[in-house]
Amino acid sequence: MSETALAKDTAPVLLEVENLAVEFDTYGGIVKAVRGVDFKVDHGETLAIVGESGCGKSVTVQAMMGLIPMPPGRITSGSARLRGSEVLGRNRLNSKEIRGAEIGMIFQDPMTSLNPTMTIGDQIAEPLQVHKGYSYRQAFNEAIRLLGISKIPEAARRAKQYPFEFSGGMLQRAMIAMAISCKPSILIADEPTTALDVTIQAQILDLMQDLQKETGMAIILITHDLGVVARMADEVAVMYAGKIVEHGSVDDVFYRSAHPYTLGLKKAMPTNDPSLQHKLLPIEGSPPDLFAPPPGCGYCARCPYAMQLCNVRHPDDFFLKETHFSRCWLHHADSPNKPQELYFRDKE
Repeated sequence: MSETALAKDTAPVLLEVENLAVEFDTYGGIVKAVRGVDFKVDHGETLAIVGESGCGKSVTVQAMMGLIPMPPGRITSGSARLRGSEVLGRNRLNSKEIRGAEIGMIFQDPMTSLNPTMTIGDQIAEPLQVHKGYSYRQAFNEAIRLLGISKIPEAARRAKQYPFEFSGGMLQRAMIAMAISCKPSILIADEPTTALDVTIQAQILDLMQDLQKETGMAIILITHDLGVVARMADEVAVMYAGKIVEHGSVDDVFYRSAHPYTLGLKKAMPTNDPSLQHKLLPIEGSPPDLFAPPPGCGYCARCPYAMQLCNVRHPDDFFLKETHFSRCWLHHADSPNKPQELYFRDKE
């Protein structure tokens, strides 16, 4: 084995999160928003974290970046290592060394995430001054270049404008320019195509993929849009009630779905393929109360395959293959409802 290959094998994973748990104190009690999340992502990979609103997707990455207000929030357990160095807890790296420099983030609503009193160019230039030591003129010129890379026309003129003068799609491009300004190793995109029309959505996704090819950065994509996942992701983590219930490659999750919740999401997704068209079936019921999470599987009350055990004991991780696992008792060797194969197929 060559020295280069050996170094690659022994190098730590770019980002590895283990057993992350986050709680919030509220007037109604303690909300257990994230309940033991594990994932990892390496250079050039795209990990999609999928799930319905309130399942803990955004809280997971915000906790990792130190964006959770404490109090009322607190990280009760877990580890997040960037190239082997801890970013949580007392011995973590300085947050300023991480945010913007190592990890860039595209927030869900650019209109409320940008400062309305500063020009777009000044907001993109600011991280370059803080993290890279650029002068104002150097940083502003780089901001103009980044706006051009982000496919914003007349970048020099647009850099002197304020957020209210931009459309929704242009604001999202400006957010991308800001997020990549310091050439981060990881780009976190929190619902990057929300509230955008379909043509602008496609342009934003193409832009992210082009930038990833150019820089080799990893992308963590947070979404509930399975169409975006199919187009962008290499790996998919399906999240429900603060836990990851299925994880695998994008082909595994879409074509060999191993958890009833994943199957429910697919049945509720429209398709333009005539051979796959079916009546859209919503997932009945509501997510569990995270003030008092159930002792068993969080999806039990909504699951058509639920067994008595599901209600009282949380399922183990059942690996269908090395890189694909599901937290579902149906895959236990003694399950009376065990599928003929190790995964579910859509019923005809």
